[in-house]
Amino acid sequence: MQPLHPFSLVIPVLNEEDNITSLAHEIAGMRKEEDSFEVIFVDDHSTDRTPEIIKDLTDRFSWVRTVRLSRQSGQSAALWHGIYAARFPLIATMDGDGQNDPADIRHMVDVHQELSADNPCCLVNGWRTGRQDSGWRKFCSRFANSIRSRLLKDDTPDSGCGIKIFSRETFLALPAFTHMHRFVPALVRQRGGKVVSVPVNHRTRKSGKSHYGTLDRLFAGILDLLGVLWLGKRAIRCDLAGERRNE
Repeated sequence: MQPLHPFSLVIPVLNEEDNITSLAHEIAGMRKEEDSFEVIFVDDHSTDRTPEIIKDLTDRFSWVRTVRLSRQSGQSAALWHGIYAARFPLIATMDGDGQNDPADIRHMVDVHQELSADNPCCLVNGWRTGRQDSGWRKFCSRFANSIRSRLLKDDTPDSGCGIKIFSRETFLALPAFTHMHRFVPALVRQRGGKVVSVPVNHRTRKSGKSHYGTLDRLFAGILDLLGVLWLGKRAIRCDLAGERRNE
């Protein structure tokens, strides 16, 4: 097995004291001696024991880092700050509740390396083909994905999947706004990038509940969707016909 291309794995967490230790040990189990990557837990100002647990993990594993926000700012803000702090140019993201499978990252990184050879502005997006969520959450997700895909034409069946691979440069060039993480495929496409969806494993939540709710995501996302649609209509799409320079 070839060593992984170096990357930073950014994991936003909010009150996940019962999940992050097992997740960190799972990542440690998939890490090979020749692999070079870091894990950044971004604490969205948790009020439980999450900060202390992350500190213990940074003491135990040299490749674990932490970023803590000064107040609860949401998943998009947590991702942005973690990616900004990343040391490697290649970024992987996943949720901190243990539902994403770290074992999927290796294949997704390989797919990204192939894509980026032709277009460095690219995204490998996870596709939870067998979602382990409640019927209500799956219904809301299908409904939102249907509307988003129809309006934005992002050709992505599971835009909200937390496990993604992209370059740090690509992400930081995107417009930053609340809830932007749900529209990363559309935003990448608006910049002329390529997006590929890869089927990934999805697991039941071991403990706790989602801290980024369902109904609030659904209704708040409508205005965000219209904003992304507006951005797409005004994206600059013009190639140079030629260039002349004075020597």
